[in-house]
Parts: sequence; C-alpha cells; structure tokens
Amino acid sequence: MGVDIKSLKNRIKSINSTLHLTKAMGLVASAKIRGATMSMQKGREYSKSIETTVEMLCSSKVCERSPYMNKGKQGEICLVSIAGDRGLAGGFNTNVFKLTKTVPFTEVIPIGKRACEKFGGDLIKAEGFEYLKSMEIAKKLCGAFKEGEYEKVGIVYTKYKSMMVQEPEILWILPLEKTEVKSKSDIIFEPDEKSILESVVEEYVASKILETVRESFTCEVVARRFAMDNAEKNAGEMIDNLTLEYNRARQGAITQEITEIVAGSGI
Repeated sequence: MGVDIKSLKNRIKSINSTLHLTKAMGLVASAKIRGATMSMQKGREYSKSIETTVEMLCSSKVCERSPYMNKGKQGEICLVSIAGDRGLAGGFNTNVFKLTKTVPFTEVIPIGKRACEKFGGDLIKAEGFEYLKSMEIAKKLCGAFKEGEYEKVGIVYTKYKSMMVQEPEILWILPLEKTEVKSKSDIIFEPDEKSILESVVEEYVASKILETVRESFTCEVVARRFAMDNAEKNAGEMIDNLTLEYNRARQGAITQEITEIVAGSGI
C-alpha cells in the first residue's frame, strides 16, 4: 500500500509540474495574439489593395494574352504549404499537412519549421516572416509559372475566421482569372494593361504569401492558447482525481495499521 501511495504522490507532483508549463505556454500565446492579429489585419489590407489593381487589369482583353492568365504544364502543381514553427497547438499543423496531401503536386514550398521538417527544404520560420522573403518566393514561383512549369500555383494555409474558428484552405493564386471588373475611365495604363499586369504580378503573389503567413501565424497562437487552456483544465481534473485516490489510499493504510496494532495488542 505504501508503494501505491508513493507512486500516486509522484504522479501528482509530475502533473503539477506539467500544469505550470502549460500555464506559462498559454500566457505566452495570449501575449502574442494581439500583435499577431494587428499584423494579420495589415497584411490583409496590403494584399487587398494590390488585388484590386490586378482584378482591374485582368478585366482587360489585352491581358488575356499574358502567360500569367494561362495554365502551364498540365497536371504540374506547386503548393506553398504554411504550418507552424512549434507543436502543442491542437490539430493546427496536422490539418495543413492533410490538406496539402489531398492535392496531386510535384513540388511543395514549405513555410514554418514544422512544414519544413515534414516536406524538406530550407528552414523558413512563420514567426517574424517578412516581405523580402515573400518577394523571394514570389519571384521563384512567377518565373517558373511564366516558363510553363506549373499548371497551377496555390497556397495551403489556415484561414482565421474568429477566435473560435480557424480552417485550413487552399488559395489558388496562379493562373490569374479573368474578372468582370471594368477599368475606371480616368485611369490610363502605360504602355498597356498587359505590361503593367506582368510587372505587378510578383508584387501580387508576394502580398498573398505575406498575408497568408501572417494569418496562419495568428491561427497558430490562437490554437495553442486554446490547446493550453484545455491541457490546463484536463491536468486540474487529473490532479483532483489522483488526490482523491491518494487520500483514500492513505486513509486505507492508516486504518490497516490501526487494525493491526489493535489486533496485536490483544484488546
């Protein structure tokens, strides 16, 4: 019985230590949420402003001859897969990996430490991801697509809908699609819409990469916050149950000792 009591005591101590760790990780995630959300909003605004211009250009018939509006090699797909830098965020990373694998592709460009570990390639962290890195990736993608190496180029990321809802999605960025948006009469494109479109495509792709990385990072810290909250709740319940079991075992041991003493005294 003494061994059982000692084992329970050590188990309670171990879970208590883990509880302190999950609380600390939850606090760190909470501290990052505000900054990540503000960065995400700025990324969305920047991307939307460029997207508006691209949509206007894509409505022009002249732009239909652009290589960026025509599919390349049939069946060849490239995906930018964005996951997190760390684990302990529920199913955040796993959901991105599963969605990435549902698409037949020939190349994956991973962003986030976990994605780089999963798919290989140079380490590119999601936290602290900046515009220059997104432009570097955009130039590579646009160059390959322009040469006809890919039929489509997409981004697998986690879309932030609310604090309670984040869902993995695929955003197809190339080829560009023809739109029905009509150019404003007071805007004149020089030398022509096609030339302007081809000069701004890299900026457009870079803005989409930057936007989705920042959005995914926000989802990661939110997911980790909820995962740590759940872990803290589960740890508390386990400690309560083990403490109850420990007290019962201790009381049983005390009762047995009293019984043995009384029996041995001949009373």
